[in-house]
Amino acid sequence: MAMLWKFMRVAKYSKTALSPKVKVRGIPTHSRRSSSKSVPSDFSVGAPCSNTVELLGKSYPQDDYSNVTEKILSKVGKNLHNRKHHPLWLIKEQVKEHFYKHYLGRRGTPLFSVHDGLSPVVTVQQNFDSLLIPQNHASRRKEDNYYLNRDHMLRAHTSAHQWDLIHSGLDAFLAVGDVYRRDTIDNTHYPVFHQMEGVRLFSCHELFSSIKDGEGLQLFEQGHRTAHKQECHTMEAVRLVEFNLKQVLTKLMTHIFGDGLQVRWVDCYFPFTHPSFEMEINFQGEWMEVLGCGVMEQQLVNSAGAQDKIGWAFGLGLERLAMILYDIPDIRLFWSEDERFLKQFIGPHIWQKIKFQPLSRYPPLINDISFWLPSETYSQNDFYDLVRTIGGDLIEKVVLLDEFAHPKTKKVSHCYRIIYRHPERTLTQDEVHRIHQAIEESAVRELGVEGRF
Repeated sequence: MAMLWKFMRVAKYSKTALSPKVKVRGIPTHSRRSSSKSVPSDFSVGAPCSNTVELLGKSYPQDDYSNVTEKILSKVGKNLHNRKHHPLWLIKEQVKEHFYKHYLGRRGTPLFSVHDGLSPVVTVQQNFDSLLIPQNHASRRKEDNYYLNRDHMLRAHTSAHQWDLIHSGLDAFLAVGDVYRRDTIDNTHYPVFHQMEGVRLFSCHELFSSIKDGEGLQLFEQGHRTAHKQECHTMEAVRLVEFNLKQVLTKLMTHIFGDGLQVRWVDCYFPFTHPSFEMEINFQGEWMEVLGCGVMEQQLVNSAGAQDKIGWAFGLGLERLAMILYDIPDIRLFWSEDERFLKQFIGPHIWQKIKFQPLSRYPPLINDISFWLPSETYSQNDFYDLVRTIGGDLIEKVVLLDEFAHPKTKKVSHCYRIIYRHPERTLTQDEVHRIHQAIEESAVRELGVEGRF
């Protein structure tokens, strides 16, 4: 669901060639500084040869907003959620089966349609404008998203398809797909992850038909906007939509994780959704948020052509659910091709109880990097993305250890700790040293920092 950023972020280094579906013609480096050193060819970000990217059969001209890397483009089209017996596929199929079984239309057919093949390349209008996200909103920043150019991007959430699906006449649907965000680096964050979006719209009759003396109740009024409802909604309509949403999601989580599951709701306030909530479940004694949800913004619903209806939407991260359900400790494992990982999820049915058996725990190698920040704008996500581009899935975690401001020059220094660990084999110090050196040199050249190496 749009705007529920923090709880939807929920995953082997090699010179892997791009998928046949992906052809890159020049990834701009956007250099601010030059360096006398050169990055070893094995770890080069890539030199531009033209100014277009061909992706999924289409060509996109690059401009000053283009920041998607070859490493990220190589993930496009993998569609792990559609790969049979993959843990993300298992979670998706479990949710689908639950909705197909428990929510039926008047003719006994499934009420919710499922859309799991939508293109991850969307327009900025789809990803932001259609969801009423203002032009100056922080969620649009280049530092947080992957742009092909000013008009096209890799979707940051499956909410990018809400308007189009509602406009096509759908009242109830699930949209599933890979989403892309520039983010921190640790065992629960990855620049590509998978979401499921759920939307349900109600007419006046559908919402109030089971309410005693509900004939006189209305969906809309001319009132005031509060944290509990939008100005156009009646309080009766909001409370019923809220109750239905919480009931649907509580049943879903109980169905996936079993009876005895403890669920709690945390009220939130988002500028475009009233009311809105986080769902948290108790897992091994800790409360963990698993999804965000809320009453849909009526202006969005109206503009999509459903002016006489009110609805809810939710968004959940498939990796987050799979990590909890199967006890998978590291989000990078979802991208593993190791049969020791993949075979663990092959079973006779999608509801088979599976507990992930860890592969050999290979030791980490730790290296620190320090540099003075440039006087121009510096973004930590730019550095994280550079580290990911060069180190790939060898990077387990990056932590900002220290931030120091020189008392005289006022220059600011950052010190980061980079933890290297291959999920499937032991790394050597020599190969890590080469990667780390490439990161240092690229940071100087690409980000304009002054090394303290």
